[in-house]
Amino acid sequence: MSKIRAWAAHGPGQPLDPYEYEAGPLGPEEVEIAVESCGLCHSDLSICNNAWGISAYPCIPGHEVIGRVVALGESTKGLTIGQHVGLGWTAQSCLHCHECLSGNHHLCSQVVPTIVGHYGGFAERVRAQWTWVIPLPDALDTSASGPLLCGGITVFSPFLIHDIKPTQRVGVVGIGGLGHLALKFAAAWGCEVTAFTSSEAKYEEARAFGAHRVFSSRNAEEIRVQAGTLDHMLVAVNVPLDWSALIDTLAPQGQLHIVGAVLEAIPIAAFDLINGQRSVSGSPTGSPVAIADMLQFAARHHIVPQVEHFKMSNVNEAFARLESGKAHYRIVLDADFGSTEITPTDRRKILG
Repeated sequence: MSKIRAWAAHGPGQPLDPYEYEAGPLGPEEVEIAVESCGLCHSDLSICNNAWGISAYPCIPGHEVIGRVVALGESTKGLTIGQHVGLGWTAQSCLHCHECLSGNHHLCSQVVPTIVGHYGGFAERVRAQWTWVIPLPDALDTSASGPLLCGGITVFSPFLIHDIKPTQRVGVVGIGGLGHLALKFAAAWGCEVTAFTSSEAKYEEARAFGAHRVFSSRNAEEIRVQAGTLDHMLVAVNVPLDWSALIDTLAPQGQLHIVGAVLEAIPIAAFDLINGQRSVSGSPTGSPVAIADMLQFAARHHIVPQVEHFKMSNVNEAFARLESGKAHYRIVLDADFGSTEITPTDRRKILG
């Protein structure tokens, strides 16, 4: 049995402290990953603070893992020792329900989040079911790509869900950790891209990320001038907005899609949808296949998150920067527990 060193929160609002746990025997379908780096997502902050009411303590956050396979259970498939891989929001699903068998593993009712009731990637090693351990394309810049494993797939999935065409017009609300990636994906997809941000300081940067037009997300009149101009609107913020004005930007059959965790109820007038046959939807992350496709697309189009690097031992400083809203635009924690090289004792584990 191996002990794993990590950083853990022991209650809501508590700083992360060094923590060590006994991992126990490797399960037959489990993969053990030596963590090289891990993105710091706003969801990590929410889970540490129990903002969604689903947290379990001690909580080891971290669900945007980049690392190498160091051990494989006997029933794992398609992976090899030493392979460069990523792990995102989900660590396990049942593999036999309707959703899993239809390719929507992320919608499985028995899905296990990597950081809820499971120890995450702010650690020297992390374990997950082989299905959710995704091989990384050789062309991917792994030093900055951790945020793609959650933030990236979160904003990429709507393009698959809604079968967005390259000829269509896409709006993105909120140019932050999610939104800047949404702009990059939408531009690479071939769409006409409109950005909405509350910060005028981000206008030029939004254009550099791929936006053809940029407007204020706080000015209702400025938003309403765009009435009927967008086929899809992707909401990547977690704060209340002028929902009626945003829906009004949609063309007939347009779709408002929410990926930001807005905790307040969203008021929607029926006629805002009925007139123009518009719709409102939302989605979490994505299936293993969708994640793999997203990584291939990112590698092909050189899409890399804009990140700041911290040592994992400075995780509390990184959390403070994220919570202050100063992160520009994602944070990556580089593991500094010591060597992550595969040792002679790291081998395929045959169980039973």
